[in-house]
Amino acid sequence: MSLKLDGKKLALEIEEKLKNYISVNKLIAKRAPGLAVIRIGEDPASGVYVKNKEKACSRVGIKSFIFHLEDTVSQKEVEKLIEKLNLDKDIDGMLLQLPIPKKFDEQSLISNINPEKDVDGLNEKNIGKLVKNEPAMRSCTPAGIVNLLRSQSIPIEGMKIVVIGRSLLVGKPLSLMLLNLNGTVTMTHSKTKNLNKLCREADILIAAAGKPNLIDSSFVKEGAVIIDVGIHRLKSSDKNKTRLCGDVLLEDVIPKVSAYTPVPGGVGPMTVTMLLVNTIFSWQKQFGLSSTLNDLLP
Repeated sequence: MSLKLDGKKLALEIEEKLKNYISVNKLIAKRAPGLAVIRIGEDPASGVYVKNKEKACSRVGIKSFIFHLEDTVSQKEVEKLIEKLNLDKDIDGMLLQLPIPKKFDEQSLISNINPEKDVDGLNEKNIGKLVKNEPAMRSCTPAGIVNLLRSQSIPIEGMKIVVIGRSLLVGKPLSLMLLNLNGTVTMTHSKTKNLNKLCREADILIAAAGKPNLIDSSFVKEGAVIIDVGIHRLKSSDKNKTRLCGDVLLEDVIPKVSAYTPVPGGVGPMTVTMLLVNTIFSWQKQFGLSSTLNDLLP
């Protein structure tokens, strides 16, 4: 029987650790950790994600600061806000909620975020430190995946790992993290030839392609571990309803694999939890607090 890698359950367990850690250490720091979220425009999915982050902060005791800007704002105005938050001593973490309207230079804005407050781990200095395997902020979704694997003692070292997708948010940083942990990593993408064959060689297959139900049982070898990063809302057979699915056709794959992540409730909750972890690490560093959460760093 396949093992379900329950991200929701693990996220709640980690949140309890974080809540206790903050409760003890805010007496020393004289304040709670602070997370600033910048949202530009009215993308509905972004609204949901920001609200989820706000709720998660509240559960563990992080103070959230939400800056919702109209899409008429200029690049310069957003840069000024980022600079102000960089200097704000009550802000330990900051993120730019993606996607943002196309008129903005996204990478330029991310580059303006102080690397020590860059809780999404997307600033080029943090990416560079990941390449060099030096301590730094780590991208949340990849860090969540590593913690999911570790939670069930699934080995990474020496394993053949195939990552489908090369985005800056998931594919690239995840491949580097797994390589740093001595996995044998192959990164694939839309131009990869013989994708099916490559995937069938994987001990751990990670689907972050952004295509619903792309991966069926023909891509998976017997006993592999499969991690589904995708999340899509599709119309159900009842025309008035929708359903969530990932990049993996789970009902086809589960009988063949040794472990899998569900959608929803797999990778998604861990992404939000690692955002909280990164915020607390920044807070911890600022006040020289005890490092009892280091086991959560990939």
